[in-house]
Amino acid sequence: MDFRSSDPQAGPRQADILPQTAAAAVKVVIVGGFGVGKTTMVGAVSEIKPLTTEETMTKAGVGVDDTRGVARKTTTTVAMDFGRISINQELVLYLFGTPGQERFWFLWRGLFEGALGAVVLVDTRRLEISFDVIGRLEERGVPFVVAVNSFPGAPEHPLAELREALDLPPDVPILVCDARRRDSSRDVLLTLMRYLYSQAATQEAM
Repeated sequence: MDFRSSDPQAGPRQADILPQTAAAAVKVVIVGGFGVGKTTMVGAVSEIKPLTTEETMTKAGVGVDDTRGVARKTTTTVAMDFGRISINQELVLYLFGTPGQERFWFLWRGLFEGALGAVVLVDTRRLEISFDVIGRLEERGVPFVVAVNSFPGAPEHPLAELREALDLPPDVPILVCDARRRDSSRDVLLTLMRYLYSQAATQEAM
């Protein structure tokens, strides 16, 4: 993705330049099953033009990819999504969205290197696709929060019931979001930052 202006001498666009006040950068991974809204969230919240690796779905995925509930989806992330958001004048988050299909999960190892935390996006129409995702994060010891993406017409359940269904520990935050909205997606990331801070404070106290 070329972020330069049409003038070869101009350099990066002003909107893409990292603020000089930035003192810390944190890598965050957005994970979830196929079609849960990872690309949408990165695109909605990123302050720079996001890098995406979406490709048109082909017959190669027929019988391999689980498209139940997302039959109208015509594109898929094959490598990663990338965006950036400044939480405040000093803290910047680099966002990496993972591919959702299981056949691309071998890319997760590289995407998770150096990540301090993760957001697990969940679709209540296909809750079962989140089990393996959460299990992989727990195996890697990556702290995460769960964000229930509000799809039109999707079943609504109390968060306590969803926590039980996903077998989440009591301290793991779970909240409802709309991945299409910048403010809602930003709230999810702020929740993750607060959770990471509380985890760090607990470890220091031990």
